[in-house]
Amino acid sequence: MPPRNQSVFAQSLAEEVHLSDRVKAAFASVDRAPFMPTGLERQAYELRAMPLGSNQWISSPLTVAKMTMALECENADSVLEIGCGSGYQAAILSKIVRRVFTIERIEKLLVEAKARFKALGLTQINTRLADGGGGWTNYAPYDRILLSCEAASLPQTLIDQLVVGGILVAPIGGTITRAKKLPDHTIATTTLGQAAFVPLLNGVEKQ
Repeated sequence: MPPRNQSVFAQSLAEEVHLSDRVKAAFASVDRAPFMPTGLERQAYELRAMPLGSNQWISSPLTVAKMTMALECENADSVLEIGCGSGYQAAILSKIVRRVFTIERIEKLLVEAKARFKALGLTQINTRLADGGGGWTNYAPYDRILLSCEAASLPQTLIDQLVVGGILVAPIGGTITRAKKLPDHTIATTTLGQAAFVPLLNGVEKQ
């Protein structure tokens, strides 16, 4: 059953994952139900992943929380997300970061996500239908980059689009990895635990 309100949901999440006050407020302000597939809205408040269609998933709120915290994005201006999916992660980020850029390779999913953003008044989220592996050079460099899909290794193309001092978070080999770009342009990495994601794929899938 849904919680009494979003604050209750955010609190239940915070009891499982450490959240800063601002990240907790973001979860309290974004209802997960509109991002769920039709018929599964009542399961939106369960802390687990759900099938989205097109062989994709809407991540568990626990995973979204861990990835968001790993970005350390509270003082960031721009974030690039690879793998928009339902749009839930981008919506959470939009409550923390001024500019969100999100790429999706499956047109059907992107069309649905854009409709959700419009309905919720999330005008600062910029979307693009493209192969996410190439990033989005038009607005680079980004303060933060998040891969909501698993890569075999840290994509150099995306590292190149990250500001010095910026952070990239990505599932690499089943492990959430945080990579920070140092002043000499080398990368310092930290592993933050396991997570299951769909793989980063090439090409665009149109309707």
